[in-house]
Amino acid sequence: MPTPGLDTTLTGNPFHPTDPGGCVVCMEMAWYRHHRVLTRLLAVVVPIAVSAALQLAVGWIPNSASALTLVLLVVGAAATGDRLAGALAAVSSTVGFDLFLTQPYFQLRIEDPEEIELAVLLLLVGLAVSELAAWGLRQNSEASRQTAYLKGVLESADLAAGSADLDDGLERVAGTIRGLLCAEQVTYEHGAHDAFAAVIQPDGTLRYPLETGLSSLSRSRYSHIAIPVTQQGSEIGHFRVVAPQSDLRDPEMLRVAGLLAAQWSLRASADTPHRSGRSS
Repeated sequence: MPTPGLDTTLTGNPFHPTDPGGCVVCMEMAWYRHHRVLTRLLAVVVPIAVSAALQLAVGWIPNSASALTLVLLVVGAAATGDRLAGALAAVSSTVGFDLFLTQPYFQLRIEDPEEIELAVLLLLVGLAVSELAAWGLRQNSEASRQTAYLKGVLESADLAAGSADLDDGLERVAGTIRGLLCAEQVTYEHGAHDAFAAVIQPDGTLRYPLETGLSSLSRSRYSHIAIPVTQQGSEIGHFRVVAPQSDLRDPEMLRVAGLLAAQWSLRASADTPHRSGRSS
């Protein structure tokens, strides 16, 4: 059982596909985001390897069908959310098609005008499909973020109205902040945040206390983001947010996250005397 007041430490609930507040797209893309080099390498190697395999059946499979197979690989690369990976897959598919599926084989040269046209179409379609897939993922991500934004506002209203239990409120706030910011982890910790944390301000900006005029590279030194929880002007704890800072670009989302922490602090402050009296 949690002790009265703010004596609670937890990790925000993991995202679930049915959770409207969870940034599902961000979580689905998390592996690719952290392995971009590998993703791009596979986007180059796999189409070449598949083209080489299709070369073994060049007499049975028409080149048009092989080209469609390579387009599917481009779609798979673009579905990672990395536009460059999709473009690399499109170029690699065209090169593989030229090397292994058109005469003269194993040379970057095409003699048949129809196959030249097919290779050009493969490149153009691949690039177009890659861009469309990236656009669709961006739209889906934006829709998820807007849903998380609305959920954050509603959660804040519930906390302000006192309709949420204190312990349940803390769990809900951590989970909503996690979905709102597409964070990998959100925990509540007692005491002031450390000096190596970027701090979310009430106006939705990030403050870096140790340095000013930071470049993107130097900002990556900060280990996490903190959302202070204050009572009577003193910081009694903070929500520790682990998330790529390159993704924290929406001030409205940051403002709602700060508002959630502030409303939960007010709710806890109002409920603490009642709970303390009840426990004694």
